[in-house]
Amino acid sequence: MSSPFQTLHHVCIVVNDLAKAVAYYETLGIGPWYDYPKGGAYVAFDVPNPNASKAMRYKCADLANVQLQLCEPPHMDCPQRRFLDAHGEGVYHLGFEVPDLAGAKSAMHEAGVAVTASGERADGSGFAYFDTRGGAGIALEVRRTQKVK
Repeated sequence: MSSPFQTLHHVCIVVNDLAKAVAYYETLGIGPWYDYPKGGAYVAFDVPNPNASKAMRYKCADLANVQLQLCEPPHMDCPQRRFLDAHGEGVYHLGFEVPDLAGAKSAMHEAGVAVTASGERADGSGFAYFDTRGGAGIALEVRRTQKVK
């Protein structure tokens, strides 16, 4: 099987206070920060709590070799909030860019790895999180970035 985990796109860190975290990273020279660009509507959206997903707040910084994402989960039941409450601030997941989202999901299904959340747009872009925390120690995500018109 060809692994979909070859091209690291981002590292996502969950935080309690997004503004405070951004300010700290800026003191380290990391930035500029921008709001996570929510893409177009999903034709399929399967997440544990859609309302929590919509309320999630992100800031991103594009570094020379990878994107850094800071995520402040809402005070609603969702995997990111559960992680933050159980472990404190820290790396929640690694995100990998793939050319074929459906193919990546299929490859992981064949490997016996379940999808825990996913979203797909009509153009084939979207994301999928996999149940890898138990074996890999971290959640792994694949994404196909939506083309900018």
